[in-house]
Amino acid sequence: MIHTIQVSNVKCDGCISNIKNGLIKVEGVHSIEVEENKKTVHVDAETDRQALVTKLAELGYPEV
Repeated sequence: MIHTIQVSNVKCDGCISNIKNGLIKVEGVHSIEVEENKKTVHVDAETDRQALVTKLAELGYPEV
């Protein structure tokens, strides 16, 4: 299932790397795509959406 999450604070390639490196550690995550200009994260995962939102907030990219 693809989860689309709007986040704040995505400003550079470093942010994208932080998001990808953090989310891949969540069990059930298969792939991650970050659209910097739209501040959107698309996650292909077999996990609860809230687990992804919580992890993003821990990483410093809270849902908008």
